[in-house]
Amino acid sequence: MNNPQVADVPCHPVDEKLPARKLIPSALQHIAAMYSGVVAAPLVIGPTVGLSAGNQVLLISVSLFIAGLCTLTQTLGVGKVLGNRLPFVNAAASGGIAPLLAIGQNTAKGHELQTMLGSLLVAGAVCLVIGPFFGKLMRFFPHLVTGVVITLIGVSLMPVPVRWAQGGAGAENFGSTSNLALAAFTLVIIVAMQRLFTGFLRQISLILGMVIGTLAAIPFGMLNTKTFESAPLVSIPTPFHFGMPEFQVAGIISMTIMMLVLMTESAAGMLAVGEICDRPVDGRTISSGLRIDGLGTMIGSLFGGFAISAFAQNIGVVSLTKVRSRFVVATAGAVLLVLGIFPVLGAVVSLVPMPVLGGAGLVLFGTIAISGVRTLSRAHLDEGANIVIAAVSLGVGLIPLAAPEIVANGKVVQPGIYHAFPDWAQTILGTGICAGAITAVLLNIAFNHLGRKKPEQQPETEVRAGESAPEHPQHPAPARP
Repeated sequence: MNNPQVADVPCHPVDEKLPARKLIPSALQHIAAMYSGVVAAPLVIGPTVGLSAGNQVLLISVSLFIAGLCTLTQTLGVGKVLGNRLPFVNAAASGGIAPLLAIGQNTAKGHELQTMLGSLLVAGAVCLVIGPFFGKLMRFFPHLVTGVVITLIGVSLMPVPVRWAQGGAGAENFGSTSNLALAAFTLVIIVAMQRLFTGFLRQISLILGMVIGTLAAIPFGMLNTKTFESAPLVSIPTPFHFGMPEFQVAGIISMTIMMLVLMTESAAGMLAVGEICDRPVDGRTISSGLRIDGLGTMIGSLFGGFAISAFAQNIGVVSLTKVRSRFVVATAGAVLLVLGIFPVLGAVVSLVPMPVLGGAGLVLFGTIAISGVRTLSRAHLDEGANIVIAAVSLGVGLIPLAAPEIVANGKVVQPGIYHAFPDWAQTILGTGICAGAITAVLLNIAFNHLGRKKPEQQPETEVRAGESAPEHPQHPAPARP
């Protein structure tokens, strides 16, 4: 009798190496789905901290480079301790933007970015340390808590695209009719594409809308090419290019809280992609994956990168296309790495006028709030005091938006509600996200854990701030741009 040949045993779809004709288009689809999310953080943070046009391009390049490095490590793995070896994308999370803005607002001028990076460095280290034990903490971050936080992130970020739509802070024609018209035109194009297109074209409607909006701006002289023209062809990201990290206790606390939320999303994302790919995820896999979040955030902060987490829209791509090979996502990571090394490619984003970014940003950041609402819909709000927990937490988080600082003619005519608080308190409470998160966690413990014998059910799937949630593999949700 002939012994069965090992070569006849098919490999798992996750480990399948596809031919180039299938590999490349599938990888490009992942890049199209994630690109706008990867550059969102540097696009928001750069102008806020007053970076020059050249440094803005480098910040975008760093974000692309770190995303590529983390995604490659996550999918291919290093030894037995790094990487979940799943078709899983890691990149700068939109959820970390709002707390960073709050840190910048309460930091001495000229030191904003360094303080942000210092807070990220420590928060990443905390993530790395507690990653192996995080499974025990996830029960304190059910859908009820993460839904509140993600909703607050989306709502808190909405002033950013509104300012972009008016031309960007400091613009000579700020709030002009032409700026608002271009933003509205871009928004209408994106919505129309969502209605008329299907599949891949619908998935990349955000990018296509920005391209069309940029082209429409050319006849009106609203295209600024100075940054693109001055961008270097090749530039290897170097540590401390944006200065040495500076440390602020309140900023560290704020970003550590946010990293806990992002870790919850990453862990739940791994469970979801494992179910989609029919490869069950255990505690060791989650720990190996979360180490990439921690290391990526730590190492990235030295170069100018931001908080690293899962990209749930790419999980949606896997569910929708049924292409489960991790090597497809690894190829996408390699492309991002190349884009990060060639700043001139990243500078293409700088050609997009601010009003166009504003129109697209309304969609991009609006999806964050909607993702939070979708997560809350799974939180069993009709049970116990869950609706009260969500209501109070959202209310506390929205206080800064209800009573913001108002400036007229360069003077503060109405201080923000927390203006009399110490600087550290203003940093934590400034955007309302951390205050809402702390409130949600404490109320959830008080109502759903203390005195209860049965532990709170862990979330089965989760969403990343700013992206759509992957549904059950039999009922996939269309991946959003």
